[in-house]
Formats: sequence, C-alpha cells, structure tokens
Amino acid sequence: MEEEMELRQYWDVLRKRWMIVVVIPLIAALTSGMISFFVMKPVYQASTTLIVGKKAAETGKDPTQILDNSVLLANQQLAKTYATIAQSRTVEQNVLKDLNLPLTVDELNSLIAINPVKTTEILEIQVTNTNSELAALIANTMAQEFTKAVIEIKKVDSVSIVDTAVIPDKPIKPKKTLNVLIAFVVGLMASVGLVFLLEYMDNTVKTLSDVEKLLGIPVLGIIPDYEMGKQG
Repeated sequence: MEEEMELRQYWDVLRKRWMIVVVIPLIAALTSGMISFFVMKPVYQASTTLIVGKKAAETGKDPTQILDNSVLLANQQLAKTYATIAQSRTVEQNVLKDLNLPLTVDELNSLIAINPVKTTEILEIQVTNTNSELAALIANTMAQEFTKAVIEIKKVDSVSIVDTAVIPDKPIKPKKTLNVLIAFVVGLMASVGLVFLLEYMDNTVKTLSDVEKLLGIPVLGIIPDYEMGKQG
C-alpha cells in the first residue's frame, strides 16, 4: 500500500509539471534533428582489401593448395608490418602527389585507418571523407602506392588487391534517427530530474499532509475561507 502511495505521489508530481516533461524532450529531439539533418555534413567510408603474403607458386606449392599453418602465421605477422608501411609518410606523400590533394600528410593520415583482419592474411584500408568519390579514390590510390612500396622494400611481390574501393552510396555518420532518439531520451531523463528537483526545492505548504509533516501532529479541523465561499 505504501509503495502504491509513493508511486501515486510520483505520478502527481509529474502530472503537475507535465509541460516540462513534454517540452524539454521535444526541444532536445528537434534540436538534434536540425543539427543532424541540416548542419552536420555526411561522412562516407570507402575501403579496399588486400591479401598479404607470398603467392602459392612462390612458396613451392600448387596454386590450388592452401598455405600451411606456419606460412599462414608468418604472413599474419607480416600483415602488421605492412600496415605500418601502408600508413607511412612515404606512401601518403605519394598519394597526395598522385591525386594533387590540398592536404598535409597529417590531414590525410587522419582520414585513413589500416586494419589487419584477425586470423587472416587480409589487410583493409579504410578512408573516410565528406566526399564519397574522393574517399574511394584515395582508398584505391593508397592500395596502389602501398603495393609499390612493398615491392621496393620487401623485394617481393607479396600483395594482391582482393577488392577495390567502390563509391559508397550511404554515409556512415551522422546516424540521424539514432541521434534524434538519443536526444529525446536524454531530454526526457533531464526533464524528469528537473521536475523532481523543483518539487524538492518547493517548501510551500499546499495540502493537509504537508501540514502534518511540517508540525508532526494530526490536523483536527479546517477553517474555510469565508470570502472565497462568499464569492462563489
């Protein structure tokens, strides 16, 4: 019974200031939507994948045979080394030169992520940019320059492009719907917290129960407002 009374009191508090509970989440969601749809620029991601390791013919095996575990493990370790080469200053400078991009090496580097795929010989080059065509172009040029660098440094042709980057048709961010939903939920939580804070700070006496709590004694009677009754 006491739990029901507490829940009812909470509901009464929220109902009394329902405007705050409704308006703040709507404003937060609307603001997030405006920013996500009209302010934030869409960011696209293009990726190309390369296989790292010697070709089957170079390992003395038939091309249809799978590399044994020792060779596979060695190539996986090499993938980490190649990831460093792929994101080296030399490779990135060549990409800037090939594409004639008005960027510094550090700016280009911030757009690129090199990810060795675990338990495989695959190396993935990801490029993010607000221009979808440029993202794909940079990714493919990175793959080409990376291959040249490996041939020169490792003295073996040990990189084959598995998938070239294609122009992405959908941005990876902002996630507009998710942003609006998160803003609404955060706004709702903030509004509920604000309502209970205002109720806690309100020390005025409004009901008989408030009087009993304040004085610590039961209320025996009520003196009506004669003027109020007379006006009615």
